[in-house]
Amino acid sequence: MPCLTHDPDRLYELVPVVYRLRDADQGYPLKALLRVIAEQVDVVEQDIATLYENWFIETCADWVVPYIGNLISYQAVHDAGEPAAGGALAATVRNRILFPRREVANTVRLRQRKGTLAALQEVATATSGWPVRVVEIAPQLGVTQNVSYPYPTRGRSIDLREANALDALVPAFTAFNTAAHTIDVRTGGWTAADVRAYVWRLRSYSITTTPAYCYEEASPNSFLFNPLGIDTPLFVRPLPVSGGATPDLLNLPTPITRRDLEQDVDAYYGEGKSFQLWQGSASKLVPVPADQIIAADLTDWTYRPAPGQVAVDPELGRIAFPPIASRKLGVWVSYHYAFSADMGGGEYIRLLPQPAKTVVYRVAQGGGPPGTFSRITDALTRWQTDKPPAAAIELTDSAVYVEPIRISLAADQQLIVRGASGTRPVIRLLDWQNALPDSLSVHGEAGSWFTLDGIVVIGRGLQLDGDLAGGVVRHSTLVPGWSMQGNCEPKRPTEPSIEVNGSVGCLTIDHTITGTIEVTRDQARTDPLGIRIYDSIVDATSTERTALIGPGSLCAHAVLTVVRSTVIGSIEVRAIALGENSILLGSVRVCRRQHGCLRFCYVPPGSRTSRRYACQPDLVERAVVDAFTRGNITAAVRDIVIERERLRVEPEFNSLRYGDPTYAQLTDSCAPEITRGAEDQAEMGAFHDLYQPQRAANLRARLAEFSPAGIETVVVFAT
Repeated sequence: MPCLTHDPDRLYELVPVVYRLRDADQGYPLKALLRVIAEQVDVVEQDIATLYENWFIETCADWVVPYIGNLISYQAVHDAGEPAAGGALAATVRNRILFPRREVANTVRLRQRKGTLAALQEVATATSGWPVRVVEIAPQLGVTQNVSYPYPTRGRSIDLREANALDALVPAFTAFNTAAHTIDVRTGGWTAADVRAYVWRLRSYSITTTPAYCYEEASPNSFLFNPLGIDTPLFVRPLPVSGGATPDLLNLPTPITRRDLEQDVDAYYGEGKSFQLWQGSASKLVPVPADQIIAADLTDWTYRPAPGQVAVDPELGRIAFPPIASRKLGVWVSYHYAFSADMGGGEYIRLLPQPAKTVVYRVAQGGGPPGTFSRITDALTRWQTDKPPAAAIELTDSAVYVEPIRISLAADQQLIVRGASGTRPVIRLLDWQNALPDSLSVHGEAGSWFTLDGIVVIGRGLQLDGDLAGGVVRHSTLVPGWSMQGNCEPKRPTEPSIEVNGSVGCLTIDHTITGTIEVTRDQARTDPLGIRIYDSIVDATSTERTALIGPGSLCAHAVLTVVRSTVIGSIEVRAIALGENSILLGSVRVCRRQHGCLRFCYVPPGSRTSRRYACQPDLVERAVVDAFTRGNITAAVRDIVIERERLRVEPEFNSLRYGDPTYAQLTDSCAPEITRGAEDQAEMGAFHDLYQPQRAANLRARLAEFSPAGIETVVVFAT
């Protein structure tokens, strides 16, 4: 919407001077009247300007896109769900997917090129919003050729000595497979009339200039890219596709293989590319030259590079320096990893809400503008001295801060500890004290608020106590199990990531990955803690452990609201006010079943909850019972079918281990009752707002619309 700014006295300035002089003598009543009229004039002008911009697809409001699409006979895909009415944010985001502005803008032009591979490629990208590579199947079919007219570029038997062709058999690289296929006439098979669209659902996220993790268990010269000390496969930083060309390996968020790096180091290594290494300190970094980088298999850390070389294993995210004298220089890295969505700590753009007149104290290890602190504790010391009512400690880089943090808030005081937008700072908490715990401790008096925003916390958890009015954890990661082994196994799987003690008023978790939440409070003297979880993952590291619990394995004295989230582990809580569009992967035990409700959720069989509506496996069980009631099946068959249906709709995940690229992502074979089981036909769980079923349905329909007659289009998820 256009923003028009005008002088509130512009109408008054049009009045003749004689009247303005008389108005001044009477205390400016005419000026006040014309200011009110000018406000309404601004509203009318703003509306006229908006109406003008709504004539064009490039500038119109989101709600206008379907109407412009209707003028050119652009039809919505009903398999993707019906457009939602209203101005709610969720409805707006969903409608943007059902009516992609980019595709509507290019519909006429694309129809003129209908049937060409370039048009299909452009339609697929504009419709889904995913990176897509469209491939013709005919050249990959192994057929008997005429010896007089050979086609050497057609599919052929794979050469077992051709390593690149063998690597292309991996699912993530199937789109680049050149091996021959025999004809398969089944639906979705391989025929000359097929076109496949390979889709990459994982996104490539950057980590910029962060210290590598020294893996001293192997040697002082062994490092991990991930500062959390876990193996992380490196991914390509996708380059933009020029013109209407078909995307290649460097244009897609694909994992980097050892062979790719060995064959072309310059394509992946260097400034502004997929990864880079430095040596030195935070204030003085010296880049490692590209001619020193070699690809190596560091699975067991036995490989030792020669002097003047640095070995990199991109498939595990490991680095090995030559076995020389004791290292005195730190190792810093920039790299890209893969994940499904903007969740947890990460270098993505996010809003930074803060109260009015917030005093900001900036921290950066490598230095910054005057007034920038190098340590969090130094900024906290200044904050305690200044005592502003509202303040923010902002970490402006993606460094690792290793220091104890204890915060005490006065009455009605507000403090935000946050990473700047586009950064991913890490706070590593160590064993600093013998007689006391070393959590990130926050104590507050009545009326105080604490917010943790955009931070990764490892080594310990967050502890809130006192009379805090509330705590907020948003876009942060509290590593489940405190820290991880190199293979992503948790080191302390039973320890809570968030502890709430005393009489804290409420806890809000938003777009966050966290471990177990433990609530300790006097049930006789305090009201239940209000816990609100939105678009997050709560991971107890196993479905057999408890994700939300009270002291001593008792029921947590809290009232829970969980919306669009995935909870790995059981829940034991006083009441659930609302559970919506969520996956609860452990048994749920609610003390007050008459309070609140669960709707459009997966709740394991045998759970004790408040009333449920449209939940699974309740719906499939009810369908079997109805069939038994009508006499279609016997009692013995009913019990067998109920158990089978329960297993069928149980959510399936590609990975439930934090640190994996596919962490908490539903599999392609997961039951549609889960992948389209939310109230708006999106998937249940933490990635609901990606609207992946709508994207996939829209993509299939548009590819079929723009494909030549007789051509079958198949959508394949590469990740």
